[in-house]
Amino acid sequence: MKPFHIQRTIVASQVLEEITDIWCQWRRQKLPLYLFLAMCFNLVVAPIVYAATGEQLSRSQSWGLGLLGMVTLGLSIYLFFVMFVPEKF
Repeated sequence: MKPFHIQRTIVASQVLEEITDIWCQWRRQKLPLYLFLAMCFNLVVAPIVYAATGEQLSRSQSWGLGLLGMVTLGLSIYLFFVMFVPEKF
């Protein structure tokens, strides 16, 4: 059986290796970052929607409306670029 400090060193090196792998994948894939930023932005939008409706909607409904608004805005921007710059797609 290995001593405790050697086991801890092995576990620490495995964790460091996993963090490095996640960092490399993050640099290649931007979608998770964009989704995370959209969810953080919705933390600002949802209370505004909740306050604007006079508390007639629940918090989860205002969260959903905020997400729906962001998805609609993102889709309209995407379609705008697809229509006017089709050679990129």
